[in-house]
Amino acid sequence: MPQSESSRLFNRARRVLPGGVNSPVRAFGAVGGRPPFIERARGARLHDVDGRSYVDYVMSWGPLIHGHAPPDLTRALRAAAGRGTSFGAPTAREVELARLVCRLVPSIERVRFVNSGTEATMSAVRVARAATGRDRIVKFAGCYHGHGDAFLVQAGSGATTLGVPTSPGVARATAADTLIATYNDIESVDRLCSAHRDAIAAVIVEPIAGNMGVVPPAPGFLDGLRGLCDRNGSVLIFDEVISGFRASKGGAQAVYGVTPDLTCLGKIIGGGLPVGAYGGRADLMERVSPAGPVYQAGTLSGNPLAMTAGIWALSKLSALLYRRLDKLGGRLANGLRDAAREAGVPLTVNAAGSVLTPFFSAGPVTDYASATAADTDAYAAFFRAMLERGVYPPPSQFEGWFLSDAHTERDVDRTVRAARQALADVRPAA
Repeated sequence: MPQSESSRLFNRARRVLPGGVNSPVRAFGAVGGRPPFIERARGARLHDVDGRSYVDYVMSWGPLIHGHAPPDLTRALRAAAGRGTSFGAPTAREVELARLVCRLVPSIERVRFVNSGTEATMSAVRVARAATGRDRIVKFAGCYHGHGDAFLVQAGSGATTLGVPTSPGVARATAADTLIATYNDIESVDRLCSAHRDAIAAVIVEPIAGNMGVVPPAPGFLDGLRGLCDRNGSVLIFDEVISGFRASKGGAQAVYGVTPDLTCLGKIIGGGLPVGAYGGRADLMERVSPAGPVYQAGTLSGNPLAMTAGIWALSKLSALLYRRLDKLGGRLANGLRDAAREAGVPLTVNAAGSVLTPFFSAGPVTDYASATAADTDAYAAFFRAMLERGVYPPPSQFEGWFLSDAHTERDVDRTVRAARQALADVRPAA
């Protein structure tokens, strides 16, 4: 059989890129096989260099809530690029997007744009440490907050996919300041606060976990974190890089009615271009240079192309869009559950609006331990079978499936039909 163009490209890539990719999960190490190399995308579809097309549920890991390459957005970007791609100086578009973010997320009184979610979380923690004069932070097992040293302790996302809960190269002293709690277990946080009283600068959490797969917060969990931080003088940081503008216009914090001190954003606010942001209470954010002494800078922060895309993407959010996405998400989640039940395959589907994860597990998935107990071999077999049938799910059990406004009921129904066939290739764990 002749070698595919994707395979040829992957062979070349491995000679110049670590593992042949620029982000670990793209290498398909958790699911087997070789990744298709994508040539173009439009709407809800990807097209690879070998001429195959796929219904896409990765959607660039979440930001493409309006689909791939919306014509109005591409026109706006072409116009913006014609005026210059980077200035290293202020622009009106930075102010416009900042005002839009602050209006949509009321807890954000000041915002600073950066280039990635990782930069946002690192910077938010720095602000919290400066404000409290403390060093330690609490994070949750399985929650991923980027690849900053302080966060690569029992991290989710690609670290879980690759079985690397703590990365080599992280200094022991750095890791010692990161305390690990159990997601959806407020008592585990209370114990840490009691044991490290007056030492915890911040509690950082994904309000809807998305990097151990989708795991919604249990009733009272986020309120409990707010109460503990208030009593202990710690800063509550919501990492809404995934849930921000996915869960609602105001993020997960608006859905659950819990106000963090600082919020980290990414994904959608760049409309598919590289961008992140952190923001929150004015008294905290006024500590950031040049208003205050907490230093953080970036040559490409506020890049005019990313600002243009973000303004377009956030301006298109509407109640109608969220109702439609919720309906599509429910249709897909229920379809996958029904298909698994018919096939006799244990499957738990966790969903939060337009994001979901099917776990090959018979029991509920509520935290990192129950997520990692899922049958990853079954997911890998399911993934390969879906890919063969023209559906592109995330190449990891521990990631979310993302829907967009470009997906249709026909796309979802086609996906469910493919799942019925694919589940025949999956055997329940012994």
